[in-house]
Amino acid sequence: MEIIKIPQMKKEEYDEIIRDGCVSRIAFQGEKYPYIAPFMYVFDGRFLYFLSTKYGRKNDLFKKSPYVSVEVERYSEDMSCYTFVTMQGRLVQEEDAIAKKKVRKMFLDLIRDHHLSHNILAAFGHDPSEPVESILDEERSNIWKLTGVADIVALKNL
Repeated sequence: MEIIKIPQMKKEEYDEIIRDGCVSRIAFQGEKYPYIAPFMYVFDGRFLYFLSTKYGRKNDLFKKSPYVSVEVERYSEDMSCYTFVTMQGRLVQEEDAIAKKKVRKMFLDLIRDHHLSHNILAAFGHDPSEPVESILDEERSNIWKLTGVADIVALKNL
């Protein structure tokens, strides 16, 4: 019996998967085991950006080691079509005021364009009853940028 390997995607294909998505998983280096957490993200064509609340285990692990694996996937309900992209890189906290405003605006546009529930605001440190624009005006979350991507694995079904 021959083993069939899942085909790799070209850069254009996996960039499309990343561009079309908005939810990822980040694996942090834990004490003994990796710690995996879901994150909303935006993609500017070059970098992935994440909004992270300023509390929780992920922040402690980020401070200990910013080296992570990020996974983005897309699949059909019956799994007849599936794709995934994993990237190993380093998270850096965005400090530039202009860049932070731009990224927060990208998140605002993402929420509006995808008609996401205001409940998602809680993931960014905001009360869901607040206007979605509050993510622009108040910095209740950190902005992390994935840099120095050392390895990308992008596979799709046949």
